[in-house]
Amino acid sequence: MGLRATACSLLAVLLAAPASAADSVRVLLMQDVQQITLSAEQGLAIRPLAGEERLLPGPLVVTTGVDRTELVVNGDRLQTQSLTVRGWEGDVTVAADSASLSVSGVLQVMVRGKGLTLLNQVDLEEYVKGVVPAEMHAGWHPEALKVQAVVARTYALYQRLANGEREYDVAAGTQDQVYRGRRGLDQRVQQAVESTRGLVLTYGGAPILAAFSSTAAGPTEDAMNVWSQDLPYLKGVDCPFDANSPYYQWRASFKLQDLEDKLRREGIGIGPIATLTPFAYSQAGRVTKIRLLHAQGELILRGEDLRRLVGYTVIPSTQFEVEAIGESVVLSGRGAGHAVGLCQWGAKEMADLGYLFTTILAYYYPGTEVKHLRLLAPVAIP
Repeated sequence: MGLRATACSLLAVLLAAPASAADSVRVLLMQDVQQITLSAEQGLAIRPLAGEERLLPGPLVVTTGVDRTELVVNGDRLQTQSLTVRGWEGDVTVAADSASLSVSGVLQVMVRGKGLTLLNQVDLEEYVKGVVPAEMHAGWHPEALKVQAVVARTYALYQRLANGEREYDVAAGTQDQVYRGRRGLDQRVQQAVESTRGLVLTYGGAPILAAFSSTAAGPTEDAMNVWSQDLPYLKGVDCPFDANSPYYQWRASFKLQDLEDKLRREGIGIGPIATLTPFAYSQAGRVTKIRLLHAQGELILRGEDLRRLVGYTVIPSTQFEVEAIGESVVLSGRGAGHAVGLCQWGAKEMADLGYLFTTILAYYYPGTEVKHLRLLAPVAIP
């Protein structure tokens, strides 16, 4: 039996299984905001902590008290620091800091830190529908969208198992994976998620850390070189499929003064920087360490820390060379993201060439298996 036929047979067996009970994931939507506005077409059902649920027409404008010890809803002080909200029928529209999105499930507004924190407890499959079009273009090949659906589902499940003592499982931004609720959801995304419903990537019977990034522009990277995690399924593989990515080659620049200021804010004593040069490389050719010579001595930075300090959008990847240095540093490089695990542009090209999503996943995550959620044994992930 050919590889394609085998993959089809496997998928048929997995999808023939009865659907498992609805599962959910806790998403950190917003943090340290001062005001949140909630609305729904048929009104909102709200429940204060240890209180009874009641229906309000909305919208609700939620802020904190002056001393940040309680919630204030439409000007009324509530003697609670937590409130759950759901749409009486349908989704809830959330607006804060000039941003808005529409989500399903239950929302929890809490007084935390410098303001309000907003969580969304949402069905796992609905969550995946909110991730796929935020992380991958909905017009890409259906098999590529299926790849992203399985990866997003697996990543969320892994984080939920690993973060049971935290108030949330995943954040809605790039620190985990981007989630935008109903925004961008269309028939293509709906089909990709539904056709892979419940399918996750496993290694040794447990969900994997399903890392992914935009463009490898060369071999993918070992997790050990980026996060000091020796994971057998996150080993580098050749990726000759992403040359059409707009991030395959790039140039960037940043001011040395900005880097110095950010290092000092992190408590690192540093004088004016004289030179900045790559000091060590990974086997795949990415910069793992940067050597800074400054007026007070020498500082060795991890390549990923340089990206974090300067900005991930400014330095798309650690696969770069230093072109020039003066008041500003000019870099020329290739690729976008940490390059661990799935290369999204590589997945797009493989799908366009006719590869099934199961084959693409097996390529980028060596030694893994696609399994249905209901077949997984209870596991603890450190």
